[in-house]
Amino acid sequence: MFHPTVARLTYRALLGRRRALILFALPALLVVIALVVRALTGADDTTAGNILGGFALGTMVPLIGVIAGTGAIGPEIDDGSVVYLLAKPVPRHTIIFTKLLVAIGVTVVFSAVPVLVAGFVLNGNSQQIAVAYALAAAVASVAYSALFLLFGTVTRHAVVFGLVYALVWEALVGSLIPGARTLSIQQWALAIGQRIGAEGAITSEVGLPLAVGLLAVVTVAATWYAGRRLKTLTLAGEE
Repeated sequence: MFHPTVARLTYRALLGRRRALILFALPALLVVIALVVRALTGADDTTAGNILGGFALGTMVPLIGVIAGTGAIGPEIDDGSVVYLLAKPVPRHTIIFTKLLVAIGVTVVFSAVPVLVAGFVLNGNSQQIAVAYALAAAVASVAYSALFLLFGTVTRHAVVFGLVYALVWEALVGSLIPGARTLSIQQWALAIGQRIGAEGAITSEVGLPLAVGLLAVVTVAATWYAGRRLKTLTLAGEE
């Protein structure tokens, strides 16, 4: 299911100069904010939760997911270079699965790890906040990568759709309409973080069993349909 050559090409594409700058800039900003806040206010659980839940999990993680998920395959489809990859005797679902693993790896490294570091800087992992939010970021990374990878296979405007989902649906609509939070990867991930953190340290609008089920369904369904979509693109090109 995993193809080393596809993985190597995907890593090169994701860690190219432009994307690498953004991937490094967002985590660096989070750590800098954590250092400044800690220096000015000292250790504070409420402040740590606001920064890790608001900026980190609410903005940074989905943005990195958009960059990694759509960048894993979208540019290849847009410029037509995917034809050379599809010409190889590699099953289409193997291509998608490999690219998904790479996207997940990149997203976790550039999101969950900085969240953990920032959490320890902000309050020394008091109430298990740093670990809980880092785990939530890692879980969200999986679902975001799968969803945004799917976007990369179905539209040339994958980045736009990803930003609309992450910043408009989750951040804006979710804050205004409580019911919309049920369909939020962020809230599903927070449900897992809530289980790890101390009571009341992290809250989610979704129960843990439902959150786990929805995370699994979205990840599996998006991966499966992305592979199916890639196969359809190949057949269309051959016609």
